[in-house]
Amino acid sequence: MQDVIRTIDTCRVCGADDWLEVYSFGSHPLANGFLEPTDPLPEEPAFPLDVVVCRDCRLMSIRHEVRPDVMFSDYVYVTSESALIAGHMERIVDWAHERAGLTEGDLVVELGSNIGTQLTYFQRRGLRVFGVDPARNLIEIANENGVPSRAAFFGRESAARVAAEHGKAKFVLGRQCFAHIPDVHDVLDGVTSVIADDGVLAIEVPYLVDLLAENQFDTIFHEHFSYYSVSTLDRLFTSHGLRLVDVQRAPVHGGSIIVFATPQDSPVATRDTVGAILGHERALGLHSDRPYLEFAANTASVIDHIRDFVRGLVAMGKRVAGYGAPSKGCALLQFCGLTAAEIEFVTDTTKGKQGKLTPGTHIPVCSPEEAKDTPPDYYLLLAWNYADEIIANEHEFLDAGGRFVVPIPSPRVVSSRWRDAAAA
Repeated sequence: MQDVIRTIDTCRVCGADDWLEVYSFGSHPLANGFLEPTDPLPEEPAFPLDVVVCRDCRLMSIRHEVRPDVMFSDYVYVTSESALIAGHMERIVDWAHERAGLTEGDLVVELGSNIGTQLTYFQRRGLRVFGVDPARNLIEIANENGVPSRAAFFGRESAARVAAEHGKAKFVLGRQCFAHIPDVHDVLDGVTSVIADDGVLAIEVPYLVDLLAENQFDTIFHEHFSYYSVSTLDRLFTSHGLRLVDVQRAPVHGGSIIVFATPQDSPVATRDTVGAILGHERALGLHSDRPYLEFAANTASVIDHIRDFVRGLVAMGKRVAGYGAPSKGCALLQFCGLTAAEIEFVTDTTKGKQGKLTPGTHIPVCSPEEAKDTPPDYYLLLAWNYADEIIANEHEFLDAGGRFVVPIPSPRVVSSRWRDAAAA
């Protein structure tokens, strides 16, 4: 176990060692560690999941790091094909053109590129692209789909190789992967080695403000090392000669931010949004202990509420299933102690998860087609960040009397009429 996990003594952003202990979820298996339904089941390694905040730069993070290659060399998460995400990817390309002044033939490099879906949006606009991702299984798919990609962790060495082979990048992008990176300084050294003098970096992460305000405790799992505010990212970028020039908020993954930065001496202008959002974070008290301790109290309360409500439904003879098996959903099931005793099955569109069991809780995962054969009375909406889209698509289930339990920020029941949602 010692060679797989290590305890973090100093902050990965600023190097300080003054921690606020926020919350301990106990020890759990990896949220993406789906199991084959063998008999007997293999013993699952469980790792501690403790949340801390650096009192210097206010980075929120987990205290123990599982070795990245254990989690990411073969990965089951595939970029969503939902309408929400598709529209968001199109906006990313628009923002890139506006901020980096992209022209046909410019190079776009993406770290954590997954199967290359985002890069295809750039290809359609006449841009050259290259993706870097540690998951070999995903990189194979990307290359088969015509998106030039390499299986590697993005850092100074892999980025220098990209620059040597393809030239400097006018736009460097990291979508929903930066929170997964333990050595952020190596990554930013990689950025500075591949980015053009007038290039732009865009990093998209779940926003700490939304996580705290909406009780998004299920966003916390081993694959997510860090939870960022703009002020913490600003400090990190500055230490690598990068200047924050813009911030956009986006309604994806429960609320995210896209921060844009450029080399310090770049002609790209800094927009007013930067000062405005930094001021907003100060007004919220993110530089104090208070919001993190309030989050801890809310987390404990909501976990109890979800567990008791679902078990109450089962005690009344209701059939409950899970809708979606994202990492956050598997984390929520583990935190709430909900197993196959309460949740009959989980339905998910990802073929690599179907036919397997959820990590830690051992609930069978089936396809949407199989789920329609035996619909439950209630779906616990584990993919709650797509609630509006899912509920609109599942009108037949609702019209037949089915209900959704949306667990975050606190459990509420949705029946056939969305506007009639009631607190659980």
